[in-house]
Amino acid sequence: MTTVRPHTLTDWLTYIEQQHPASIDMGLERVRGVAQAMGLAAPGAHTIVVGGTNGKGSTVAFIEAIARAAGWKVGAYTSPHLLRYNERVRIDGQDVDDAALVAAFNAIEDARGSTTLTYFEYGTLAALQLFADAGLDLAVLEVGLGGRLDAVNIVDADVAVITTVDIDHSDWLGEDREAIGAEKAGIIRGWKPVILGETDPPSSVLARAYLLGANAIRGGSDFFAEAIDATQWRWRDVGFRIDLPMPALRGLIQLRNAASAIAALRTLDLPLPRTAISAGVANARIRGRLQPVDRHGVEVLVDVGHNPQAARELALALAAAPVAGRTLAVFAALQDKDAVGVVQALGEQVQQWHLAGLEGPRGQPAADLHARLHDTAAASGTCHARVVDALQAALAQAQPGDRVLVLGSFHTAAEALQWLEPAA
Repeated sequence: MTTVRPHTLTDWLTYIEQQHPASIDMGLERVRGVAQAMGLAAPGAHTIVVGGTNGKGSTVAFIEAIARAAGWKVGAYTSPHLLRYNERVRIDGQDVDDAALVAAFNAIEDARGSTTLTYFEYGTLAALQLFADAGLDLAVLEVGLGGRLDAVNIVDADVAVITTVDIDHSDWLGEDREAIGAEKAGIIRGWKPVILGETDPPSSVLARAYLLGANAIRGGSDFFAEAIDATQWRWRDVGFRIDLPMPALRGLIQLRNAASAIAALRTLDLPLPRTAISAGVANARIRGRLQPVDRHGVEVLVDVGHNPQAARELALALAAAPVAGRTLAVFAALQDKDAVGVVQALGEQVQQWHLAGLEGPRGQPAADLHARLHDTAAASGTCHARVVDALQAALAQAQPGDRVLVLGSFHTAAEALQWLEPAA
């Protein structure tokens, strides 16, 4: 009996969610075998793979913007998406269309035989197929989970970037930075450069680089990002320096992400004009990273931050840009995240909490989230069924001069933006 294949992208996405018994099945054997059956070529003339706990998406955005400003043809693969699946695969700055993704999924189905693939593995192979067909100068690939056993790691990249290493996805990656670092370090390749965004990365990452003979280029040691004033900062290493405009992306962490992007691009054997670096840093955009929306004099900041390290960076950003009034937080988190750690990191910056529920197998009702937060500053917060309900309640209580921070997951940010942006 012949199985009728899906036709639309929506139907394909439903189909690929059901083709493997587990939503996450870390390992490269299955996805590598299908890639070989597809005859996949290299995704681009040059490839950069970006891994880490936080900052991956922003770093990809900086790499992409700078490279495109230099005149290169660039493809970027990121995950998860906020509003549309197409956001995951960009070529020349544009999301690929439904027809291209459907064609790529059909090519995977032609090749996979009896091999089952996860949703993320289908998506990764589709991106690699589309990039290989596009004749890219540069492919930028964001790791989905970990690194060593992530589907993206079937690609031997010219440069690896590890942005940060902190506690997240402990069930899969380990309970401490050393264990998690060992997983992240799986994207490092022998005798190839690896850009380390942190000043003090785990020893497991450094050990892997040294074992393979990789050139570890470390932020705060081999290259530096230094603020000059409120509008400018300086990138420098031992042989090069450039003064740059502050990124449009908010938060001091974005200097580190931009600095890592510049360091990665400078390792490639391609011309990189100073003007392209400057333009790319200024023009890089990514949704849901302290994204501002004005609502009748109240600034709403939407961020996908969902772990304590991200929350600590958010706290620094809020402290660096104080407001006359209060900061009200709308918080909805998946049940497997460290919600207590997030609230504790933001405690001094947030004066009022609104807790919301999230649907789905990993979601949780607001009441369950509230129960987990009983010993934190959010214990006095109010509960709401949905993110939009919590956001509306926060805005109803906010005055001009206040701000509202929305955070907790990609799902939280997506629900907020879907409601905010049509009215923005």
